[in-house]
Amino acid sequence: MPRGTVTSKGQITIPKEIRDQMGLKPGDRVDFIKDRAGRILLKPINTDFRSLKGIIKSPFNRPITLEEMDEAIARGALGE
Repeated sequence: MPRGTVTSKGQITIPKEIRDQMGLKPGDRVDFIKDRAGRILLKPINTDFRSLKGIIKSPFNRPITLEEMDEAIARGALGE
């Protein structure tokens, strides 16, 4: 298992293998989460919005028009 190093300033070097597996790039942010077993987990919190493309399928099987979006927003504002 790859190992990181903590500097005198408390910074951690994440090994390249781990950065590649997690898709981390310079400037990405991560959370440190302590689980119930006391382990510390590293979780990336930066998500490139382009990676979200296509995760929600349109019921129309085609791109939604701006007019359709406006109508949906108006219906939502009216509580419909």
